[in-house]
Amino acid sequence: MTGFPLNRRALIGAAGSTFLASLAARARVPGGSRPNLILFFPDEMRADSLACYGNPVTRTPAFDLLAKQGTRFANCHVQTPICAASRCSMLTGLPTGATGHRGFGYLLQPDEPNLFRTLREGGYDTYFFGKNDVLAPETFARSLTDWADPPAPGAAPGDHAPGARRGKLDGPTTMLLPATGDRRATSDYGILRRAIQVIERREQDRPFCLFLPVFQPHPPYHAPDGFQDMYKPGDLPPLIPPGTRGRPAYHAAIRDKYRLNEVDDAVLRQVRATYYGQVSYTDWLLGELMEALERTGRDKDTALLVSSDHGDYAGDYGLVEKWHGGLETCLTHVPMIGRVPGGVAGHVATGMTELYDVLPTFLDLARLSSTHTNFARSMMPQLRGGQGDPDRAAFTEAGMNIYEPQAFDSPSGGLYARKSELAAEQPVLVGRAASVRTQRYTFVQRPQGLSELYDRQADPRELNNLIGRRSHAKVQDALERRLLDWYINTTGVPADLRNSRDVPNFTAPLAPRGDAAAANAILDK
Repeated sequence: MTGFPLNRRALIGAAGSTFLASLAARARVPGGSRPNLILFFPDEMRADSLACYGNPVTRTPAFDLLAKQGTRFANCHVQTPICAASRCSMLTGLPTGATGHRGFGYLLQPDEPNLFRTLREGGYDTYFFGKNDVLAPETFARSLTDWADPPAPGAAPGDHAPGARRGKLDGPTTMLLPATGDRRATSDYGILRRAIQVIERREQDRPFCLFLPVFQPHPPYHAPDGFQDMYKPGDLPPLIPPGTRGRPAYHAAIRDKYRLNEVDDAVLRQVRATYYGQVSYTDWLLGELMEALERTGRDKDTALLVSSDHGDYAGDYGLVEKWHGGLETCLTHVPMIGRVPGGVAGHVATGMTELYDVLPTFLDLARLSSTHTNFARSMMPQLRGGQGDPDRAAFTEAGMNIYEPQAFDSPSGGLYARKSELAAEQPVLVGRAASVRTQRYTFVQRPQGLSELYDRQADPRELNNLIGRRSHAKVQDALERRLLDWYINTTGVPADLRNSRDVPNFTAPLAPRGDAAAANAILDK
């Protein structure tokens, strides 16, 4: 899922004043200095991979320190479990069902609102360094002051995992690869360097927003030297085993197609151990960023938020990577940790939050109002010590239907070949699905497959599917209704720009050859 290699100079001429620009200018709130904004955004990071989220094995001192200095959101879930669609929701505050951004090829267009565009038009300099997967090429110049996707030394632009998409795979698709080498010879380190240059050299005449979508810990599973073998498979807690009853059909199909049935638990535990090494490398990058902020004094006037677009199976259920229709908690539950000027320290907010809450939170910090209808909620009350709404639920959508072939992945090679082949061979396995999570329950509705219901209070690992059980009929009915109500309230958001209902004056001929009179004569007969 590499980003688009873009030429900033080729696109900058497309920028211009727009209707949203005037809205943002009117929405700006005067008075006081506004903080800089940084969103550090690892790809495919599970919340439970961090020590501050209870992991007993991983070493993540930077994430843990940030949690001690600010607020950790215990229950943050994404809108959808794949990179591009999740990021589109985050920057718009809208769920997939309201925008149609499904799959990897449907990115935010120039006429769609997005957080960076609102910030830029509201007086911020906006920087985007890293993997894209969110903005269409034509959208960059209107939304950003500067951008880059630095490749690793010797790699092609946009290729964050050299060789992963080329060649033919003979053995099982474990996605395990050798170590990548020096920790400072990665595309992610290039992203970090660009960010630190902005922090160190930029004059403070305007506040800035830095978006840093680093690639790690996204598969393939490999990390730089010193991180690749940081964890021993035998030291890890048990994985969720494959083959348990009540699982959707794609579990067995993936294991069969990827030939994962041929590997034993030791190999899957190696997958998890290497994934944890990637997480610790990402933690090192965050630590370098935080050190630069402290060294320059920018930690005092900068809001720092970290989160991720989705999680990863990393060996759970006998699976690797992610799946378009997957709604398991290991895919939806992501870290969300924030430190803001004037905020509380060492706070844990237990109420449900959602990834797209980033949008109103950054706008509140920037003293800007949203330029469009959205359904996200600001996290500022929690960053100041609140717990959040105890009755809030988190909603996630996944998949696409067979009548939407344009949303399916293009055929791929290398480590991803079998994934695209399986979706093409059995498209029902990536069929649309949706979930609702409350403080206690998880409910997944699959119109074309097996639905799921879990009581996380009694079954925190979600091993026992309660769907259809008479004992939980009332709970299932209530969650089905809640999911339906949410769809009714969020689907089909009207555009903000209204059109005239009047018929415009005739200014051009209707006939193919330009003879309007001849066309009218034919119609009058």
